[in-house]
Amino acid sequence: MSPRSLASHPAVWCLSALCAWPAANAAERAIEREVVVAASLDEAWAAWTTREGITSFFSPGAEIEPRVGGAFHIHMDPSAPAGEKGADDMRYMAIQPKKMISFDWNAPPSLPEARAQRTFVVVRFEPVGEKQTRVRLYHTGWGDGGQWDQAYTYFDKVWPRVLDNLRKRFEAGPMDWAPWLAQLKAMKDKAAAEAAASAPRP
Repeated sequence: MSPRSLASHPAVWCLSALCAWPAANAAERAIEREVVVAASLDEAWAAWTTREGITSFFSPGAEIEPRVGGAFHIHMDPSAPAGEKGADDMRYMAIQPKKMISFDWNAPPSLPEARAQRTFVVVRFEPVGEKQTRVRLYHTGWGDGGQWDQAYTYFDKVWPRVLDNLRKRFEAGPMDWAPWLAQLKAMKDKAAAEAAASAPRP
């Protein structure tokens, strides 16, 4: 068989197509962000691996156990019912001390179909000076369409805010969550009042 006829043989064509397929589909949808913070490597690491660190920039409540399989529970609304506090029941998936953490992640309660499944986040730490650390975040594992697209859009906006809060934490001090918690209470009080006003009267 000549080289030309060999190249056009169905078996060779199928093999070529299979070899090309992974390369064509290698670019998986992901969110990638980074920030350089005015903190030592130890300080930046503690911000992601202790309750005190998490509540200083990420959320007003948290349960943190920095070990593989340990809790990485991020409570944006600590007073909400279980399952609606934020990133409830998340876990550290892998830990390389002062180099990398990864954890599973879910969508907000407003997106229940996507929330029922999990995505994955990797955070890497790199010292760039005695008092500077680069923090890189990579969020992947997305599905396609429907609430997956909504969740992706949501976190594409949220993660830059989280990293900016991390930067501010080391420049101006820990986050004051009192205004956020007051806003949540006001929203709940308003919803309760509207529900009571619309309830059937005996």
